[in-house]
Order: sequence, then C-alpha cells, then structure tokens
Amino acid sequence: MARKIVVTSGKGGVGKTTVACALACYLASRGKNVVLCDADFGLNNIDVALGVENAVTFDLVDVIEGRCRATQALVSHPAYPTLKILTSSHSAPERYVSPQALKVVLDSLTPKFDYIFIDCPAGIDEGFHRAISVADEAIIVTTPRISALRDADKVITLLKSYRLKGVSLVVNKIRGDLLASGESLSPEEIADLLRLPLIGVIPEEYAIYQGDFSSLHGALKTLGNNLLLGKNKTYDVTRKYRGFWGSIRKAVKRSI
Repeated sequence: MARKIVVTSGKGGVGKTTVACALACYLASRGKNVVLCDADFGLNNIDVALGVENAVTFDLVDVIEGRCRATQALVSHPAYPTLKILTSSHSAPERYVSPQALKVVLDSLTPKFDYIFIDCPAGIDEGFHRAISVADEAIIVTTPRISALRDADKVITLLKSYRLKGVSLVVNKIRGDLLASGESLSPEEIADLLRLPLIGVIPEEYAIYQGDFSSLHGALKTLGNNLLLGKNKTYDVTRKYRGFWGSIRKAVKRSI
C-alpha cells in the first residue's frame, strides 16, 4: 500500500513543487513505484516541471467525471518508467473538486504503488485543506527567510487538526557560505523552532532550481534515503566553504 505524502509550505516560492518532483524522481530511480499528483487546480505545473506536458491526455477531472479510469490518466516519465504523473485540471480549471472525490481517485491507486506524493497549492485556503485531507503524512518545505518560517509555523498549526501519521521538515535554499559564517539560521535551529523532525537540507545552488532532475545531487539522495529508510542524516551544505579553499569560495560567492 502506498504512503500518501502531501508536500506543502503555506508560502509560495519556497521550492515546494520542485522538491516534490525531485523526491518522486529519486525514489523512482531506486525502483519504487511512484505517483506524483498535482493537487493545485488553479496554477498546475507539475507536468511542465517534469517535461511531460505534451503527453497529457486525461486529468483528474476526467477521472472524477468518469471519462477515464485513474490508471488511464497517469503519464509515465520518460527517464523514470516507474514514476507516473497525475495532472490536475487542464480540461476544466473552473470545476469544483471535493476532497472526497480526490480521495477516491488516490485510494484507487494506493494498492498499485509504493508512494503517492501530493503537490499542495500555496496558501491555506480550500485547495490546501483538500490536499491535506487526502494524505497520511506531510512534508513541510521552508527556507531560512522569516516570512517563510512564519507561514510554515501557521501551516503546522493547521496540520494538527488532521490525523496525520507524521509531519517532517525540508529546509530549502540554504546558503552554505552564510551558514559557515554564522550569518544564517542553521537547518537544525529551524527544525527546533518549528518543532519538527528534519529530513532534508537542500543548498541554494543545487541544479534542481533549473528543473534538472536527471542529476541526483547528494542533498537529494540524503533526503530520499531519509524518507525511504527512516533515517535522519543531514546533508552538510557548509563543507565546501570550510578551510582555505572554502574561504576563497565564500569571497567569490559574496562578490557575485
């Protein structure tokens, strides 16, 4: 039975969708059967992020309204055959989709897959609650910015009203040079502030932000293995900024 994991943030622009895509790609590369569901019915872009927009024939609304089966709406990723993408609503973005209807679709896929990732829309309105209500677990994505941390804290408070098996934290866009100089909160400090277990740290310069999911960076491998194996290792984003050559890298980074 699949683990249904919603990836959320509250605030837009923190890299929530790219983290969801990268995690799905990594677990598929490890041979896991994965579905990545776009639960954003307004600004849906999972298919674009993964480069499969031209392969989409059916979407979630088509499944819900009986025009196809759930398995027919799944799009295979060309590089990761065990990764399937389920887009939200290209055919009728104005249609209302109830949490119950979304749950029925995802529950029908649960026996066939190992993981179902649900990409949650930004904000804490109806779309947020719809995505959270169909999940068993949640991953909060935030950055060290105060505004992102404040929004993450609000989301965590809302999640307490749902019966989730677990909520964990990914700290994204960490600048190793600032962290090495003591000018930024560390991921561990952020996890303590938010009172969540830390399962992933991703540096700012990682190529995931250019949409390149083919290169599985060490930070992503650590995150994926933590989720897959139940570990809590932390990727060291400061390593390249320590020592003599590290001080040069820091100086160059600051001058750009």
